Amino acid sequence: MGVRDVAASAGVSVGTVSNVLNSPGKVSAGTVKRVQAAITKLGFVRNDAARQLRAGRSRSIGLVVLDVANPFFSDVARGAEERAAEQGLAVLLGNSDENIDRESAYLDLFEEQRVLGVLISPLGDVGGRLAGLRASGTPTVLVDRQTDDQNFSSVAVDDVAGGYLAVSHLTSTGRTRIAFVGGPHALRQVADRLAGARKAIAEHTGATLESIDTDSLSVLQGRAVGEQLRARNPADRPDAVFAANDLLAIGVLQAFSMLGDVQVPRDVALIGYDDIAFASAAVVPLSSIRQPSALMGYTAVDLLLREAADGEAFEHEQIEFQPELVVRESTGG
Repeated sequence: MGVRDVAASAGVSVGTVSNVLNSPGKVSAGTVKRVQAAITKLGFVRNDAARQLRAGRSRSIGLVVLDVANPFFSDVARGAEERAAEQGLAVLLGNSDENIDRESAYLDLFEEQRVLGVLISPLGDVGGRLAGLRASGTPTVLVDRQTDDQNFSSVAVDDVAGGYLAVSHLTSTGRTRIAFVGGPHALRQVADRLAGARKAIAEHTGATLESIDTDSLSVLQGRAVGEQLRARNPADRPDAVFAANDLLAIGVLQAFSMLGDVQVPRDVALIGYDDIAFASAAVVPLSSIRQPSALMGYTAVDLLLREAADGEAFEHEQIEFQPELVVRESTGG
């Protein structure tokens, strides 16, 4: 059953049926009534998805995140879905898994699907790729990534301020030998959190900062670092660890807790980043730097919808939220 059948039943043109469905103000009241009666009689249901695709737009938004296993990004996706649902849209989630090829493949897929727009937490420099998407009519917003490029909108947290908060808290509790655990440093978030940590150390006479690189921001990587630190002589260990995210911090905590020979926070204070739900439920409740993750996803969709509606007239915004220190038992709170 299609539009042609409705037109034949109502005795009008296909164009008139289209106007009744999309712009009824252009059609006389009598004709609208006749077409609606034909729709009811025939049981016609408009294929909205096909209509949107013919118009060059689907009713979906593409979202590419760095690591779907990280609850932080799950919360970002939940916020994005909430805002999208308010507008009758769906969110298609792509997990780059910190892999540049997978990230590119998802961008290709979303472009082929002609999504309404793309939200992305990028692994590397994707400015050129996103500019190409926008040139083809697909607006984009950076998520969890600051940008100085006024041609793009972004939603992020001030990670330099977050790193400063974390290490300032550690030094305020008397810790002076601090290790930063995180990587890869190509991730802007990791680099900024380390920069904030260094800024705090520079303001505290006698404190030192050791940087321990990881290949990813996972529990397993954190556990490996924790085991390395356990193997050191006590005098050579840091007395505090700032992990670049909560998953790393939980892994470090697991390694310390296995044999119980390194006590948190007695021997080593520990703070993470993101304040995921698991942080407060850890065997030693974890201090962390809180990000408004769901709000970030919600805000990113809002920016995307406004750009899609306004086109070239849209004035791009770089929205930056401030992080919050959450103190729990892992730092003696």
